[in-house]
Amino acid sequence: MTPPILVTGGKGTLGRVVVRQLTDARRPVRAISRSTTPPVDLLTGDGLDAALAEVDVVIHCATTLGSKDVVATEKLLAAAKTAGIKHLVYISIVGIDRVPLPYYKTKLAVERRIEDSGIPWTTLRTTQFHDLLALLWSRQRLPVLFYPSLRFQPVDTETVAARLIDLAGSAPAGRVPDLGGPRVEKAGDLARAYLRSTGSRRPAVPLWLPGKTFAAYRRGEHLTPEHADGLVDFDTFLAKS
Repeated sequence: MTPPILVTGGKGTLGRVVVRQLTDARRPVRAISRSTTPPVDLLTGDGLDAALAEVDVVIHCATTLGSKDVVATEKLLAAAKTAGIKHLVYISIVGIDRVPLPYYKTKLAVERRIEDSGIPWTTLRTTQFHDLLALLWSRQRLPVLFYPSLRFQPVDTETVAARLIDLAGSAPAGRVPDLGGPRVEKAGDLARAYLRSTGSRRPAVPLWLPGKTFAAYRRGEHLTPEHADGLVDFDTFLAKS
């Protein structure tokens, strides 16, 4: 009997797509989060041993803000090592070693913990998801829509999930080539596309953001134009949404 693939963060933006694709392919999958039944808490480790039973491969999609991400991963790695996990696949972000955003620093620390864990691993870094940009626009309730004077290379979660599943079915490969969306686009163009998709006539207004973090974004440190392998652009994502 084929062992199930364990997906952490199985109810999240990416995790639920990974779980659905595995299910559609009729591959055994076990999704965990604090809202699954039974619940599994990565921060405390509660439920982890049972969740990892008979599992060979873990796709680690769970994430949180702040240092809790490191704590949760350390709990997962300790339990995975005890369980004899043969392969851990981790989803990370392009530019976390070049953009001094606190969340990125945490993601980089998580990468280092995985690399030093002794568990065979694969890490895939991707650009921002379409869903994230759409969420940023949707939460603005002002007469105008502000957007940062930056560029993005948004990628669809379907493509990312498929890549993670492919990696999970292959031998551990360490850091693999990045995955970016099909095009690098100006945030203003993406914001106006979002407004068109909602039928809004609000004007889109650029916002210049100071500091080292946004200077790195302006340099394009979060982009990977040489790996524009995404199959769905932002307009197509909006149309499907």
